[in-house]
Amino acid sequence: HRDLHSFPTRRSSDLLCRLLSRAYLENQHRGRAEVRREWFHQGTGGLIALSGAHLGDTGSALLSGNAAQARQFAQEWASLFNNRYYLEVQRAGFADEEHYIHAATQLAAELGLPVVATHPVQFLAAEDFKAHEARVCIAEGYVLNDKRRAKQFTAQQYFKTQVEMAELFADLPEALQNSVEIARRCNLSLVLGKPRLPDFPTPDGQGLDDYLREQAELGLQKRMAMLYPDAADRAAKQPQYQARLDFEINTIISMGFPGYFLIVADFIRWAKDNGVPVGPGRGSGAGSLVAYSLGITDLDPLRYALLFERFLNPERVSMPDFDVDFCQDGRERVIEYVKQKYGAASVAQIATFGTMASKAVIRDVGRVMDFPYGLCDRLSKAIPLEGVKPVSLKKAREMEPEINSIAESEEGVPELLELAGRLEDLTRNVGMHAGGVLIAPGQLTDFCPLYCADSSTSVVSQFDKDDVESIGLVKFDFLGLRTLTILDWAMRHVARLAAEGSLRSSGAPTGVLLAGAGGVAPFSLETLPLDDSATYELLKASNTTAIFQLESRGMKDMLKSARPDCFEDIIALVALYRPGPMDLIPDFVRRKLAEKFDNPHAVVEPILRETYGIMV
Repeated sequence: HRDLHSFPTRRSSDLLCRLLSRAYLENQHRGRAEVRREWFHQGTGGLIALSGAHLGDTGSALLSGNAAQARQFAQEWASLFNNRYYLEVQRAGFADEEHYIHAATQLAAELGLPVVATHPVQFLAAEDFKAHEARVCIAEGYVLNDKRRAKQFTAQQYFKTQVEMAELFADLPEALQNSVEIARRCNLSLVLGKPRLPDFPTPDGQGLDDYLREQAELGLQKRMAMLYPDAADRAAKQPQYQARLDFEINTIISMGFPGYFLIVADFIRWAKDNGVPVGPGRGSGAGSLVAYSLGITDLDPLRYALLFERFLNPERVSMPDFDVDFCQDGRERVIEYVKQKYGAASVAQIATFGTMASKAVIRDVGRVMDFPYGLCDRLSKAIPLEGVKPVSLKKAREMEPEINSIAESEEGVPELLELAGRLEDLTRNVGMHAGGVLIAPGQLTDFCPLYCADSSTSVVSQFDKDDVESIGLVKFDFLGLRTLTILDWAMRHVARLAAEGSLRSSGAPTGVLLAGAGGVAPFSLETLPLDDSATYELLKASNTTAIFQLESRGMKDMLKSARPDCFEDIIALVALYRPGPMDLIPDFVRRKLAEKFDNPHAVVEPILRETYGIMV
């Protein structure tokens, strides 16, 4: 039993999702998910079944000459799928297919069942057959010329035209007509673009809008007390912060996202209360004062003139998206908390589809063509990088003369490159998104089917991040960051040394506040000063191994030449260190170290002062 097609009702798509999910979660054999026959006895409403041609149970029985068994199978399926079961016939160059077609059409006539002609497409064009064979060998670990290799596919399995199919089944025009009939019977409407947030439980059934406003107001007062301990300073700053908070809350409510903020704030609060270190926030979400007030982020957006509109903008409606960093060791605990709160059936991670990139596909195709490892290695290493990704094979041949030189001097290499070009960027495997977690308003299988690898307990959606967003499911990013684990170890170490008294008179660095040291406030990351001169000396010396975003060789070289001496310099350098803006780094360094420059216009001077006139 191979193909299931959806019918007009929403219920049928839910049933299809549940069947596909159940196959992966409960019934995998040798890496293949299978739907059990008995599951269909629980209902098939809205689904159409095709017999699977010669590979289905009815077809296998017919090919083995067991007509009685074939009849029994066909009758069972026909009773389960009332007026929705088709006997399938194919002409793709398989052995005994004419014998099968004759037997299948005879059985269909006896039982009054419709016959449908299909084609088992594996590749688009006839000339893709060898590339497809190479792809099969890559997956199964064979060499193309291995005569012992079982060949499951034929050269006819390309995407045939209507004319070709009509010629192929000229003797069975009603079988072709039934493929059109099935298409007519399938009609599924999906609601796209409507956010589907899980229900956030509020105390006493309070409305989400009011609860968000209340929690943000309370959180802001706590933040203001910490930012401005002096009451007079606090009173002077309050109107500015309050106006920004009101503006953000009104925007969030008008866009329908209060639940999103409350959900994120809730699991971050749980993490902090249960010993899981959480990052201070990064990305555009750090521009939200509501997020800062709710404890989602830990940087004051007004202090750094961060823009809320970069995160959430009514003129560019899209789901808000916080990148939340958790300690690598505690990330799974937070996900487990979310599963307990919203229900395990409503929570899953997201699939990613790994593709065959140019460097890897050269090695893979070279292996299945039995080329020497050294030659494939040379070709692969000759492909240039753009940032961290290799360029396409086509672009590589334009940029790197060595590739064409190897192709001209080594026999068989042109064919290797041609096959690799056909396979480049095709999906290779299913993986798991590094941080994305879905929380659905009900069972996830009401929205999309689920997948898990053989013998794995990690459940992921069968849709990737773009598709789950299209159907309205909300992605929450739970990123595991080893740096936070290291910081947590450091914090515990400092606390232990402080408790032992070994730091009280050792001349600790500026800004390290020790628990119990003369009644000073306990040491915490939140209260670390950002103007500690000793820290900037470490940065100028590029002593930044294991410091997030500052530890690469290129970043160390840049720190050495730019000599940062304030936090704004770090912000600018991290923003510059990416493809494109990288070209501006020498200008930034020269201007910082005294070279004169002119702003493009006086009106941008306050904005560009910190970056020495450079727009990033």
